Amino acid sequence: MRITELLDKKSISLTAAPKTKSETLDMAVDLMAAGGKIKDKEAYKKLVYAREEESTTGVGEGIAIPHGKGDCVEKPGLAAMIIKDGVDYEALDDEPVNILFLIAAPDTQDNVHLDVLSKLSMMLMDEDFRNNLINAEDVDEFLDIIDKADEERGSVDESLADTSIADDTSDGLKVVAVTSCPTGIAHTYMAAEGLEKAASKAGIKIKIETRGSSGAKNVLTAEDIEAADCVVVTADAKVPMDRFKGKKLIQRKVADGINKADEIMEIVKEGSAPVFAGDTSEDATDSGKDEKGGAGHKIYTWLMNGVSHMLPFVIGGGILVAIAFLIDTVAGYGSSGGGDFGSITPLAALLKYIGGLAMGLMVPVLAGYIAYAIADRPGLAVGFVGGMLAASGNAALEGYTFAGGTMIDGKGIGAFGKFLTKFAFQQSNGGNTVSGFLGGIAAGFLAGFLVLGLQKICANLPQALDGLKPTLIYPLVGIFLEGIIMCFIFNPLIGLANTGLSKMLTSISDAGMLTVLGLILGAMMAIDMGGPINKAAYVFGVGMLANAATYLDQGMSSSDPKVVACYVSMASIMVGGMVPPVGIALACWIFPKKFTKAERGSAISNVVMGASFITEGAIPFAAADPLHVIPCTMVGAGIAGFLAALFKCTLMAPHGGLFVFATVGNPLLYILSWLIGSAVTCVMLGLLKKPVEQ
Repeated sequence: MRITELLDKKSISLTAAPKTKSETLDMAVDLMAAGGKIKDKEAYKKLVYAREEESTTGVGEGIAIPHGKGDCVEKPGLAAMIIKDGVDYEALDDEPVNILFLIAAPDTQDNVHLDVLSKLSMMLMDEDFRNNLINAEDVDEFLDIIDKADEERGSVDESLADTSIADDTSDGLKVVAVTSCPTGIAHTYMAAEGLEKAASKAGIKIKIETRGSSGAKNVLTAEDIEAADCVVVTADAKVPMDRFKGKKLIQRKVADGINKADEIMEIVKEGSAPVFAGDTSEDATDSGKDEKGGAGHKIYTWLMNGVSHMLPFVIGGGILVAIAFLIDTVAGYGSSGGGDFGSITPLAALLKYIGGLAMGLMVPVLAGYIAYAIADRPGLAVGFVGGMLAASGNAALEGYTFAGGTMIDGKGIGAFGKFLTKFAFQQSNGGNTVSGFLGGIAAGFLAGFLVLGLQKICANLPQALDGLKPTLIYPLVGIFLEGIIMCFIFNPLIGLANTGLSKMLTSISDAGMLTVLGLILGAMMAIDMGGPINKAAYVFGVGMLANAATYLDQGMSSSDPKVVACYVSMASIMVGGMVPPVGIALACWIFPKKFTKAERGSAISNVVMGASFITEGAIPFAAADPLHVIPCTMVGAGIAGFLAALFKCTLMAPHGGLFVFATVGNPLLYILSWLIGSAVTCVMLGLLKKPVEQ
């Protein structure tokens, strides 16, 4: 494919004169639409602006290469603008932009256009080529200049393969390099071109591995790395680093490969690059700390690293638990199993046990891999422990021999011991100290930044202690600090909140305000999906079932208002917990542009978990976009709980979802409440969530 095949004459402007960056992008999108490459102009514009929010696409040298990739693109295309007077584009070098190429990429498996776009990116690093484009008299000449340069230049693979160093026997300096950016369309190859030119100018032989959208190209061999005097990594995305242990290494953001390649080669010539010890990570990344607009994207990337690793535990464990409920239902215990439902028959108990263990790992894995994304391997252990503390809460004081204020030998525990028993452990009737997945997110970020701080503090320690840092100092000090903060700050605060919630719910129930109670209980089930607020509502409901049993033993009838209130509470709780996974699944199907491919792929499993009253199926979505997802699930679940209470729907079983509908009073209205709540969540997600860059 030729570069000019992606350009339409209608999508080229040689006389553009925008005044601002936003005006520049709007004009470029209009040109792309005029070329007929996109199906939905507004959706495409949102993708372009979303990419720009991550980091500027003004790469320096007067060049900007914005891009958008998604279902709204019908076929790959380019739009071009020449801005002779320049425009302030917030470029990385703070210089005006004169040349802009806007890229439209479809969300398909066929990525043949990526090689063409990569080649154009490398061609733009040639100053003569840029000057010729700026001075083109008309569109035909503009296209001829591109076509001629395209024909003269070999493919990206050929260009990079010419720089192999494994068999080079000359005495000059040899370098291996890796370039990579998050989207892998333009910056990756511009950095490769910049490094290649700078190396040639400095008389350095270089081989460059590019890790773009179409995969790793010109991959470095062990022989290449062994022959190199220095390694250069310019990357804003994950790069395998363990292979570079023991080599001098320069690590920069990808923009430095474009704008500061000469400076990098000077460091190579000086021989002042530090030796890579390989003790910080197997995969390292420079996220572009100085790159404009990159902070939000980095936080999102760290968060998604935890979510993506957590997802298999949610799906695998959740479906096993759902099957356990199904087995007990088939065995005839759906209406009589009570609190043991799901573990009455041996096979159901086994599956529920295995699935429960898998789901119990959700929060630790979430926290661990958020910390791993921030601080690499040393953050993993600290994050896992923080996640375990978030999932388990503080230990109950009654389980320890010093609970009475003395040691085994009768000695008093002292003032410090009293302080620990009061603040580090869960007290009698002290409320729930489990902070759940929201606490897990906080624990993951806390762990990552704790380890980063420790790495900075330990940077000046003697080299002889390098081996102790990842195996002793980071895990010991990091886990200690993480545990102290979780036990003394996060978990106790959650405990206080849960105690207050429980008292509030009891007061509303005693006042007979069933619809208000149903609304609140349903919403609580969908705020933190299995976390402390969810569990506070659920424990309240189980307690209400116990109260109902007591009332019946005292001679009350099942139609007594007090008994009905107990069963209505449990019905509102379960329907509220069933809404989030199902509402999200519906949104994945109806509004596919709002979700990633991986998220859409989990829709069916979410329906299964929602139908089984496993609210945790919504956690990956809520963790990835809490500001939009949680309000949507909370409103939908609250409405479902309100309607269930309004319709006087009752429930006598504490769990099971669809499998215990035989114990539901007014089951048709109960299903209607569930569907309405799910539909509300679905519609709100469609309205509030932003399209994602696929």
